[in-house]
Amino acid sequence: MLALAACLAVGLALPFVAPLPLVDRLVFAAIYGIAGLGVGLLLGQCGILNLAQALFYGIGAYATAYASVELGWPPAAGFAAGLAVSGALAFAIGWPTLRLNGYFLALATLALGIAGHELFFEWDWLTGGTFGIGGIPPIRLAGLPFNTPETFYYIAWAVFLAALFLARNLIASRNGLAMQAMRDAPDAAAVLGIDMHRLKAKMFVVSAMLGAVAGSLFAHYVGFVSVQSFGVERSIQFLLIPVVGGARSLVGMAVGAIFIALVPELLSHFGEIHHVLFGLALVAVVIICPDGIAGLWQGLRARIAAPRTAEASTKEPNHAA
Repeated sequence: MLALAACLAVGLALPFVAPLPLVDRLVFAAIYGIAGLGVGLLLGQCGILNLAQALFYGIGAYATAYASVELGWPPAAGFAAGLAVSGALAFAIGWPTLRLNGYFLALATLALGIAGHELFFEWDWLTGGTFGIGGIPPIRLAGLPFNTPETFYYIAWAVFLAALFLARNLIASRNGLAMQAMRDAPDAAAVLGIDMHRLKAKMFVVSAMLGAVAGSLFAHYVGFVSVQSFGVERSIQFLLIPVVGGARSLVGMAVGAIFIALVPELLSHFGEIHHVLFGLALVAVVIICPDGIAGLWQGLRARIAAPRTAEASTKEPNHAA
């Protein structure tokens, strides 16, 4: 609790003391973290590899942009439109697609992401094509515009932390236990009467809606959306968040989001070679931390606690004797 309070205090004070570029990257870390959380829930709790998250990220962004600019709707209505469209599309696509397993399912979601990117490009009457949609108004609360990195930082991270809290409750619920059973022992889960296909479809919808929320925040933050922001490489970036941080750890989602948002920016000072350096950094993380950075921390805690546990057990009196 003390460590959590310290992190919260540092997070609240950060926009006042950190340089503007760092605050900007932390805003993107929160936005990417929300979308990455959706991917991580599917991967870590259900064992499903989703490479179509950029599709729902784009739907949320375009729904907010079109509703705000073309229809004059308030931001809340744009968020709701993005959630509704993403949820409905995820259910319609996911219900037949999620009957696949393993690599076939991963390839199917990859195909969905590619198809979605092409539709964003072709439907220029709705998305603006390569020209995109600009002039998206900032989010306003109590009449105050959140149009700077310092102010939007609090909105983005508040939404991210709220999403993490809801995800924690979901994992601890009955559905969360069913997901873990489906992931670890699908045959046993089927014997226990768990409708695995229905559960997968539900989680796919939840993942898509998280992607839509992230896309809506992105649209209001940058004030402009175009098709270049929603390619397959964005889906891979979202996938890297749970892989780097730890797919089964909610804290790992935040760590992975910060890693993905900050490390490429730091390495960019080395010039064109920074792509190679970032790739090497990813390889090093995967080799050193196969369960993610959060998994490495949990392993270290277990090693530190093991001698203490053994010592305590040796000091216990032998009542049986």
